[in-house]
Amino acid sequence: MAEDDPPFDEMFESPERIRPPYRRYDDWIKEEDLARLRRKAEESESFFRRTGITFNVYGREEATERLIPFDIVPRVLSAREWARLARGIDQRVRAINAFLYDVYHRQEILRAGRVPAGLITGNEAFLPQMIGVSPPGGVYTHIVGVDIVRTGEDEFYVLEDNARTPSGVSYMLENRETMLHMFPELFTTNKVQNVSNYPEHLRRSLSACAPDSCPGRPVVAILTPGIHNSAYFEHSFLADQMGVDLVEGSDLKVVDGRVAMRTTRGFQPIDVLYRRVDDDFLDPLNFNPASVLGVPGVMDIYRAGNITIANAPGTGIADDKAIYSYMPEIVQFYTGEKPILGNIPTWRCGEKDALAYVLDHISELVIKEVHGSGGYGMLVGPAASKKEITAFTAKLKAKPANYIAQPTLALSTVPVLTRQGLAPRHVDLRPFVLVSPNRIDLVPGGLTRVALKKGSLVVNSSQGGGTKDTWVLEE
Repeated sequence: MAEDDPPFDEMFESPERIRPPYRRYDDWIKEEDLARLRRKAEESESFFRRTGITFNVYGREEATERLIPFDIVPRVLSAREWARLARGIDQRVRAINAFLYDVYHRQEILRAGRVPAGLITGNEAFLPQMIGVSPPGGVYTHIVGVDIVRTGEDEFYVLEDNARTPSGVSYMLENRETMLHMFPELFTTNKVQNVSNYPEHLRRSLSACAPDSCPGRPVVAILTPGIHNSAYFEHSFLADQMGVDLVEGSDLKVVDGRVAMRTTRGFQPIDVLYRRVDDDFLDPLNFNPASVLGVPGVMDIYRAGNITIANAPGTGIADDKAIYSYMPEIVQFYTGEKPILGNIPTWRCGEKDALAYVLDHISELVIKEVHGSGGYGMLVGPAASKKEITAFTAKLKAKPANYIAQPTLALSTVPVLTRQGLAPRHVDLRPFVLVSPNRIDLVPGGLTRVALKKGSLVVNSSQGGGTKDTWVLEE
């Protein structure tokens, strides 16, 4: 794509021609009154507010709760487009699980020189406590969120892998519920694949990963840091939808070699703990001794094979942004196949030549912290002021290994509803993947995040982005 070319528009081939996945939707919206659509948009906001779908914004003097803006124009993918994405994601997730097993066991990929050993052993996301530990069923990443961007008709790239505690699935489910409530007629004319069974699939997938010591039907619980966590709504939502207990660290203790939760009938052993607590806070006896969020001794029970922790401790090494740059080699090493989905070109700033290039082109690049997330700690060069670039240059020179840089891509656009009508905005996509010992399941679609500000490339909700319902058509 030439620099002056407009970004790929997923709905319009040209101002007069609609792309096939959107044709039935376009027929519908042409007959709709703009004022009615605006009222529906306001209605959706009221619905989210009543439901309590908020997230916390940090980085200010006080954390504040916000609604994530929801746009009522869906993003539509054809069955063919989704099939290709699904094959690529399946391949990538299989490689990630094989990579995690390898780096905590024989480390053959390091011996082969395909990934530098220093990127693993010197990485804060690498947990020595996991060396030699095999999780139940061999599954490290039970739930994965793979962030996908698009630049053309058949040009999809992985932006990053979320292998620790990927969030956002509750918004995907509520977005669909809202659209079904407000526009039921659309789901009659458009055959859209179902996403509402995700909680059922999640429980089944987690139960399939129970340890061999599990005596019967697995007991699953979700571990939350508590109500002040930015994703607490999602934790409580999923627990309710799955029909499992939502617990905090203070509700759990080790009893007779098992992790057990406090109930009205005394302490009940847990077989699978879906934790939404970071590694460092998971077990004060093995990690951060000051943590009050985790369970003292849970790692000892885990190493003994008496509980499944999802996702496994130490999975963060797989979504480290420096490791991301080696994912094409990782996929080929473990699957023997060329990657179906490409990576975005990435400069590792810890390398001398790469750092020199990045410093010379800083105003053209996107620079991210290796361990950063949520849109924090990054610089979007083309949108940054001279002052911001100067400040970021100093941080980059001080700790270059903490950063990677990538080109600014012309992300695809999807229409959003504005006061003037439809207008294009940049989007990405986070499909959610469930991994169990014998299968990998993908939700058909995922969470589309949209940069609501005109021209913005930052889709993160913490940075002003919103969400859309994502449709995958049945045919």
